[in-house]
Amino acid sequence: MERARSETPVADLIDRAWDRSRLSLRARLRRVGSSAFLVLQSALAAGFAWWFATDVIGHKQAFFAPIVAVVCLGMSYGQRLRRVLEVAVGVAVGVFTADVFVHFVGTGPWQVTVIVIASMVIALLLDAGRVLVTQAAVQSIVVTTLIASPGQAFTRWTDALIGGGVALVAASVVPQAALRRPRVAASAGVRKMSELFRRAATSAADGDVQAAAEVLASARGTEGLLRDLRTAADEGLSVLTSSPFSRGHAQGVRKMVDLVEPLDRAMRSTRVLVRRVTVAVGRGEALPEGYVDVLRQLAAATDVIARALAENAAPYAGRLAVERVARACAALPRTPSLATETVLAQLRSVVVDLLQLTGMDVDEAVAAMPPERPRD
Repeated sequence: MERARSETPVADLIDRAWDRSRLSLRARLRRVGSSAFLVLQSALAAGFAWWFATDVIGHKQAFFAPIVAVVCLGMSYGQRLRRVLEVAVGVAVGVFTADVFVHFVGTGPWQVTVIVIASMVIALLLDAGRVLVTQAAVQSIVVTTLIASPGQAFTRWTDALIGGGVALVAASVVPQAALRRPRVAASAGVRKMSELFRRAATSAADGDVQAAAEVLASARGTEGLLRDLRTAADEGLSVLTSSPFSRGHAQGVRKMVDLVEPLDRAMRSTRVLVRRVTVAVGRGEALPEGYVDVLRQLAAATDVIARALAENAAPYAGRLAVERVARACAALPRTPSLATETVLAQLRSVVVDLLQLTGMDVDEAVAAMPPERPRD
């Protein structure tokens, strides 16, 4: 019996480690899938840059063309054309400066030192950002230490221009994934809120202090979802301004961007609500009849909003469900318990925030919230 008890924690640890590894593998596969277009785009740009520099221009060792194309494209949509242009200019400055210097004075330790200084100063004089300045220095080092064959002076600078030009053209072509990402991120945030409401309801119904604490810990991790949404919204706006192929998605992206602020408020209110429920459960205070049911209704209402966002519909679809929750909140009994009263107050706050998420302004949302029942 003692042996079985001692082995159980080990088995639990193994099971948890296995579950985490599976989750980690799924997360890695999702990351690869979300970057599949960028990987293919970078590879095709590198191949095209090499072909153009060797077969069209006639350079024998055009390694700079594919290198610059890949370096410029990177792995992100946000501010992509600006970043590509910065990197392309930085590479061109570094390569050109180094080619001129090596052509006249050769290479060596002091040459590397001088050429890095010269490249970075020139980049700074062009009012460049940090990326451009760094690329100018890095590429000047490459050119200074890799001496060009006779008759190939300045060909690497031409190859750098070719790679940068190919990257600029490729960067203007983006998949719809960058435009869908704000909607997907918003849907994920709302689904997380639904999960928290449902788990908080279960912990309150069972009086399970450990489960309530775990829900609270999970709620504290929602800030990452908000960061993902803000990043996705910024990337979506960047794509709209930089790609001529995304104009038809402008309205949808901007609607998702407008959801960032109300979703931020709703998620913060959700964290506070979960904390209040955890305090009540931790004190051993059972919530009055109806409170757990309202939490479950909140979960169902946010499920409707999450599905609407996932299907590219307006979150307005969930308004009726949230309004039903508002009426249910108004019918909840009042108690002398401070813990229960703070749960009720926060339930009402979450409902107001969710009504704003469905498109109401703050005055409309407050007006749609019926008054509380008077205390007995």
